[in-house]
Amino acid sequence: MEKEKANIGKIATLINQYEADLVAIDVKKENPKQTVRDISIKVSDESVQMNVINALKETEGVRVKHISDRTFLIHLGGKLDIQPKLDLKNREQLSHVYTPEVARVCRAIDEQPELAHNLTIKNNTIAIVSDGTAVLGLGELRPEAAMPVIEGKAMLHKRFANVNAYPICLDTKDPKEIINTIKAISPGFGAIHLEDIASPQCFEIEETLEKELDIPVYHDDQHGTAIVVLAGLLNALKITKKNLEEVKIVVCGVGAAGIAITKMLLAAGAKNIVGVDKEGTITSEKQYDNASWQWYATHTNSENIDGSLSKAVEGADIFIGVADGDILKVEDIKSMANDVILFALANPNPEISPDLAQEHVRVMATGRSDYPNQVNNLLCFPGIFRGALDAKATSINDEMKVAAAKAIAATIHEDELSEDYIIPGVFNEKVVEQVRNAVYQAAIDSGVSRKI
Repeated sequence: MEKEKANIGKIATLINQYEADLVAIDVKKENPKQTVRDISIKVSDESVQMNVINALKETEGVRVKHISDRTFLIHLGGKLDIQPKLDLKNREQLSHVYTPEVARVCRAIDEQPELAHNLTIKNNTIAIVSDGTAVLGLGELRPEAAMPVIEGKAMLHKRFANVNAYPICLDTKDPKEIINTIKAISPGFGAIHLEDIASPQCFEIEETLEKELDIPVYHDDQHGTAIVVLAGLLNALKITKKNLEEVKIVVCGVGAAGIAITKMLLAAGAKNIVGVDKEGTITSEKQYDNASWQWYATHTNSENIDGSLSKAVEGADIFIGVADGDILKVEDIKSMANDVILFALANPNPEISPDLAQEHVRVMATGRSDYPNQVNNLLCFPGIFRGALDAKATSINDEMKVAAAKAIAATIHEDELSEDYIIPGVFNEKVVEQVRNAVYQAAIDSGVSRKI
């Protein structure tokens, strides 16, 4: 900042003009010609932050050298660390953790590979794997750009379920190469958590790995959303006094999440599901190049409803959107059945604004934290992996997923249920324990636990 052209009073006034708060000022370096200051500003949202930054850049005598914010500061150096369980202090300890005594453990595992679950970190360590092709709502990014997301997932695994999770970004989009790479690294992990991998390759990757690995493989973008949706619907149906087997459900967005939600609902007993994508309803009267859509056509829409979203929702009891924002109209909701259950899960903009829909529906959920009933995958994946690892499961099957959904729903007592409270909060301490216990038991009952 050139002293003769700008002073701190001018800077403070400018910041205030944009409804930001000046929190702190530290002088980093000063000489007769310029002063370098570290200025901390509190803003209400990112748009205010950008307005202040742009205004400072345009102010004569001011040069913005570096910009950071709380989110970026949290990410400095990454969000994870690795710590040993033993405080190594002497040669005697060294001889046991490394050479020569460690050779005995190596030989034992070589003779009985299943001992790796007990004698290494394998049984409490998972790999979170992404290729960067579907990062949050950002779409395809370079693989390094997926790291902040899967580091965050690793933090959540540890915080909520004490599961060690290591983030792995792959610099390839070839499904076969991804499959081979995951298979090659699998001996060191007790499970694989697939994350931010686009459709349709995510289906091939997961299905192949499930067949060829003897550890659980779980794609959170598919199954996490599906499990929490089912949990919320089970409670919403209690409020509307309807049965899952009898209601008409419209799923809007037949991608990874939409297909997984449909499979989950079918596994839980739903009978009447209609899928809609940009081209209209998915029906068995048409042929699809997409194998997933062809499967969908043969397992849903028994009445062969053909047409647009507006046509599909007529008379429907439930709408589940995992598509794009602002595609559902108030007139569409009015054509639905009484006591509509509406899950508008597109982010950041739901398929219809809750403010527009609220008076026309009985129960509504979104993917956003600023509205009631947030569908958040954090409610399921820590407990699911904790239960699967504890059971030494070979897979995470439908029985385990449905058990997880029922456990999440059951954390809200029926006396507590309301239109604005069908899904528990992510910091509800009961959720992980109850999901873990339900998944653990389902693994044993369904025959995929090594403990049998």
